[in-house]
Amino acid sequence: MTKPSLAIVGATGAVGSVMIELVNERADIWGEIKLLASKRSAGNKLKVRGIELVVEEISEQTFENIDVAVFDVPDEVSKQWAPIAASKGVVVVDNSAAFRMDNEVPLVVPEVNAEQINNRPKGIIANPNCTTMTMIVALGSLHKKYKVKELIVASYQAASGAGKPGLDSLQDQIKKVAGKNLGSVAKDVANAIGDPAPFSHPLALNVIPWAGSLKENGFTSEELKVKYESRKILGINDLKVTATCVRVPVVTTHSLAVHAIFENKVDVTEAREILKTAPGVEVLDDPSNLIFPTPADVVGTDPTWIGRLRQDPEAPNTLDFFVCGDNLRKGAALNTLQIAEHYVASLS
Repeated sequence: MTKPSLAIVGATGAVGSVMIELVNERADIWGEIKLLASKRSAGNKLKVRGIELVVEEISEQTFENIDVAVFDVPDEVSKQWAPIAASKGVVVVDNSAAFRMDNEVPLVVPEVNAEQINNRPKGIIANPNCTTMTMIVALGSLHKKYKVKELIVASYQAASGAGKPGLDSLQDQIKKVAGKNLGSVAKDVANAIGDPAPFSHPLALNVIPWAGSLKENGFTSEELKVKYESRKILGINDLKVTATCVRVPVVTTHSLAVHAIFENKVDVTEAREILKTAPGVEVLDDPSNLIFPTPADVVGTDPTWIGRLRQDPEAPNTLDFFVCGDNLRKGAALNTLQIAEHYVASLS
């Protein structure tokens, strides 16, 4: 069989760059590869599989003879170009929020609901938000055994979740406060940093209980994504989910503290063994030796890392845990590419 062709849309962005790294690292299943981006980035040269490719400006013509396109672009760009690509017979895997809650677009995490890849009436498959992704692989494996019915979640989200502006801002803020005796009052930090944009408050030496934009009932867009995307991926329309999303001064890798309530009683030892054998999950859980995942341990890796597994003895149907995942890899580029790879595998 001829190898399928691949277009990487948004190839010069933060996630697109990781996508190219992953294509270089993973099995060589692709034939022709095109790199697409905005007019501003067109003409740049990037190496893929040892071959220097020229980035092309996205247009209708660039999707001719393409089998699969992975989109790592803002919502409005996906809304414009993903349907155009799909109309030409391209299977689109989109990493934006543009189609995630569309009933005719599957929201896929291959370890949890790979069967939905072939249920794509619009020719588009959506990739979940990186915050949801951080917990959902582990939760999917636990759900098969215990049947999750409610989640209470606190996320600790890295600056890179706000894109390159977030990364640049955090690094600039750290430089401004490094080595200074700032005292203990908030205004000292704020004065040293100045404009904290794109964040609402200084992020260096601080945490911000806010990620996304304000939505109904005082929740943010990031918090509602965790709710609605978890429901869709797990196939539980009435799943109760409450999330508080917090931005922390970490460069890359999101973390979540999860209190999961199940229909069935949970044995912690059994749950740990389930997670140890779950695809895409690594267990790092030895509290007596202070061994548990942190962003510094996890950044640059592909699995979901889970630790601090514990249970309130008065609540035998619950499980508490702490989980970390690189938001640029499994949280974005890797899951997108895995979906594309699963689709290709289904053709053989």
